[in-house]
Amino acid sequence: MKADQHRTSIMERIAALRLADYGIFWITALLFVLLWQTSDVFLTSANIRNIIDQQSLILIAGSAMTLTLISGNFDISLSAIYINATIVTALVMNDTGEPVVAFAAGIALGIVFGLANGLIVAVLRINSFIATLATSFVYFGIGFLVSDRSIVRIDDRGFIDIARGRDFVITNASWIAIAVVIAFWFVLERTRFGRHLFAAGGNPEAARHAGVRVDAIVVTSFLLTGAMAGLAGSLLASRTLTAQPSDDFSFVFAVLTAVIIGGTSIAGGEGAVWRTVLGAFFIALLTNGFNLHQIDPIIQRLVQGGVTLAAVAGDNWTRSRRTT
Repeated sequence: MKADQHRTSIMERIAALRLADYGIFWITALLFVLLWQTSDVFLTSANIRNIIDQQSLILIAGSAMTLTLISGNFDISLSAIYINATIVTALVMNDTGEPVVAFAAGIALGIVFGLANGLIVAVLRINSFIATLATSFVYFGIGFLVSDRSIVRIDDRGFIDIARGRDFVITNASWIAIAVVIAFWFVLERTRFGRHLFAAGGNPEAARHAGVRVDAIVVTSFLLTGAMAGLAGSLLASRTLTAQPSDDFSFVFAVLTAVIIGGTSIAGGEGAVWRTVLGAFFIALLTNGFNLHQIDPIIQRLVQGGVTLAAVAGDNWTRSRRTT
């Protein structure tokens, strides 16, 4: 009798964990159906295309940020790298007239800044949140100096086609985001680096004893995050044909929200790129629904904040269930 009760308890626990694991899928699907049924505009091709395009840059940066969180770290400097890459891309494009060179410059800047973050965290053993918060202010300052504290406008109007040009209905930026998502999904799920990333984030000391080069894994994850922030910044320059220095953290908060709501653990060792994709589109659908139904922006902020808190609480609950 006791054995049967114990077996039933285990099965119930497994069922609860599976529901938690795929909860973001069901919630996003439910929200999609709800908006479909309550708005005539929601399912139009123009609106869906707009949602996908708006999330493209978040998906690019979020795919890499997923790896950083799985490794047990944060990168708060993402916004600063993103803004600096936009500025450098615009300046190089005006100087050379070569889109490839301009994009390469933006990505290279992201790699350099990301590498610096990784070395500070891995070599100096500084907490990643504190380290990248500090480097954010350094990078923001560099952006103001490089741009001479002014808006940079790209002279070549054709540069806009790189991000906003369309192939098979959706924009080039969206296609690039799809390619990045697939690439990072493959890296995380099908390579030794991906396996080592989970090990480093789950239990770094045990991973070291097992021969995992934890410091190299951490540095690489920061480098990749910087590179993708650079790519996103270059695409923003192409999309808007302008670049402006700023100390705005909104981009990194948007990316972190997508990753965390998707279910990647802030404690490290757990997560998936597909979760980040669903997290990004859940937020996009939520915002789009608010706008379609003309919900007060203040209410929108309250709901989005509450959803983020619920996601973190859900993560803590799931982890506690797995350890009991």
